[in-house]
Amino acid sequence: MKYLKQLFSGDVRQFGMLFALLALIIFFQWQSGGNVLTPTNMMNLLNGNSYILVLAIGMVLVIIAGHIDLSVGSVAAVVGISVALIMRDWNVNWFVGILIGLLIGAVIGAWHGFWVAYVGIPAFITTLAGMMLFRGMNQWIGKSNTIPVPAEFQKIGAGYLPEIGPNTGFNNLTLLLGILAIALLAVATFRRRATQAKLGAANDPLWVDVTKIVVIGAVLAYLTYLFGTGRSGTSFPISGLILVALVILYQFISQRTIIGRHVYAVGGNKHAAELSGVKTKRVNFLVMMNMSILAALAGMIFVARSTASGPFDGVGWELDAIAAVFIGGAAVSGGVGTVTGSMIGGLVMAVLNNGLQLMGIGADATQMIKGMVLLIAVAFDVYNKSQGKPSITGLITRNFGPKKPATVDAVEEQPDRTPVTASQE
Repeated sequence: MKYLKQLFSGDVRQFGMLFALLALIIFFQWQSGGNVLTPTNMMNLLNGNSYILVLAIGMVLVIIAGHIDLSVGSVAAVVGISVALIMRDWNVNWFVGILIGLLIGAVIGAWHGFWVAYVGIPAFITTLAGMMLFRGMNQWIGKSNTIPVPAEFQKIGAGYLPEIGPNTGFNNLTLLLGILAIALLAVATFRRRATQAKLGAANDPLWVDVTKIVVIGAVLAYLTYLFGTGRSGTSFPISGLILVALVILYQFISQRTIIGRHVYAVGGNKHAAELSGVKTKRVNFLVMMNMSILAALAGMIFVARSTASGPFDGVGWELDAIAAVFIGGAAVSGGVGTVTGSMIGGLVMAVLNNGLQLMGIGADATQMIKGMVLLIAVAFDVYNKSQGKPSITGLITRNFGPKKPATVDAVEEQPDRTPVTASQE
C-alpha cells in the first residue's frame, strides 16, 4: 500500500473515474465476447462520440465559471444546417464552409455572452431561450429537410489518416503519431523533474515517474496498435485528431494561462476575483462565446460523419456534455474541474453506450443506467469534498504539471501541519 500511495501521490481514490473506465472496458470486453477492444469498434467509438467530447471541452469551462449552457445542441444543429446549405446552394469550398460555421458559432456565442455578462441574465435562462430559439431556427432554415454535404467535408467526421510510405502492416501515420505521443510523455516528465530540481522543490521518486511512463506508454502503444491495424483504408480518425489537438490546447489554456486562471477565479468566488482585478464580465463573455464556437465545430463534425444535416441533429447533446463534465469531477457550484477529467467522464459515458449496445441492451435501460452513473459519480465527489478530500480527478492535472509548493492544498491534506505563512491559511 505504501508503494501504491507513492505511485498515485497519496490518494488512490482520486483515480476513481480512471479505474471505473478501465473496469467498464474489461467488463464489456468479457460480456461482449471480446468485441470492445477491436480496431473497428474503437474507431466507431471515437468517431461516434468525438462531437460530444468536443462539447465537453467547452462545457467544462462554462461550468468552472459557474454557469451552464443548455443551447449547445441547438447551436450545433443550426450551424450544421447553415453550413450544409451554404456549401450546396452557394457552391462554397468545404474549408471556407468550416470557417463560416465557426464564425456563425462565434456570433451566437457573442449573443449569449452579451446577455450573460453585460445584461446580467443567468446563463441558465439565456441558454434555455437560446435552445428554443436556435432549435426553431434550425427547422425554419432547413424546412425540416435533410441536406447532404460534399465528400471533402465528410472527412472531418468520417475520414482517417491516409496511407503513406512502405507497407509495414500498420498505418504509418498512426504509428508515427503513437511513437510521438510516447516520446512527448517521456520528455515532458523528465523536463518537469529537471525544472523541479532547479527550483529546489521535491520530486517524486524516479521509479514513480518511470512506472507512470511505462504504464501510460503501454496504453498508448496498445491504442496505436488497435487504430493502426484496422481494415484497409482506416486508421486513426480525423475527428480524433481534432479532439486530441483541442484537449492539448484547452488543457494548456486552462492550466497555464492568465485567462484560464481567471475562469477558475470567477467560478470560485466572483466578488473576490473582481477585488483582485479580474475582469469578470469579459471572462463570462469569453467562456460563453467559446462554448458556441466549439458547439459549431461539434455540429459540423457530426454532420460530416452523417453525410447530411437533418432536422433532429443535436437533440439531447447538452445533457451528454453536462453529464461528461460532472462525471469527470467538476463541481456544480463552479471553480472546480479539468479538461482531462471531462474527457474521462465523456469516455465513461461513451464506453457505457457502446458496451450496452454490444450486449443488446435497449435504449430505455441504457438511459436509466447512464442516469444512475451520473448520480453516483457526483455523490461520490460530494462525499469526498465533505470529508476534506480533493475531487476525483484532482490529481490528473497535478501529475502532468509542475509540483506545487506547500500551500493551502498541502495544509488541507495534512491538517496537523502548521501553515508556513499567513497567506497560506
